[in-house]
Amino acid sequence: MMKHLIVGLTGLLALATTTSVYADNVEIALKHNLDGYLNGYCLDISGGGKNIDPANGLQVHTCYSYKGALGSDQIFTTEKLSEDKLYMPEFNVCAQVTEAIEGAQVTLHNCDQNKLQQISLLGDGTIRPLADESLCFTASLSTRRGLQGTSNHQIKDLTLQKCSPDRAIFQQWFTRTGI
Repeated sequence: MMKHLIVGLTGLLALATTTSVYADNVEIALKHNLDGYLNGYCLDISGGGKNIDPANGLQVHTCYSYKGALGSDQIFTTEKLSEDKLYMPEFNVCAQVTEAIEGAQVTLHNCDQNKLQQISLLGDGTIRPLADESLCFTASLSTRRGLQGTSNHQIKDLTLQKCSPDRAIFQQWFTRTGI
């Protein structure tokens, strides 16, 4: 009886100390709503519907979670965020900056060890390429409407700019699983 009790307790202890790797699907949204009137702005693949193509890179777009679910072209995984990767599981690609310079765009490529794919979402809400941590993912000031101006969805360009308190409303991001 004692032997079974020890084996049982050992099994429970092993179960209690086991850590599981679990990745949530999240959208990465701007902390500040800016002029967004549906559900704020999220990182998004340029193009939509049948035209979603990772080759178009990332933009900032109305978050789709207001429809009750995350948009496939706005889903990232938390597991890869902890590895300094912005990974989009629906397309099996990672964000990559074109260069570590001001004004550079954010593209999407097969995930690899490229240093331009090492991108970190920091505790202050900024998203920075590790190749130059003085740069931040930055939503543009100008806004356009989707579908050549016929949609209520709003779009902003996404570039790297110097991190600055003056630009914080365009540079602070957070993750969420929905509305």
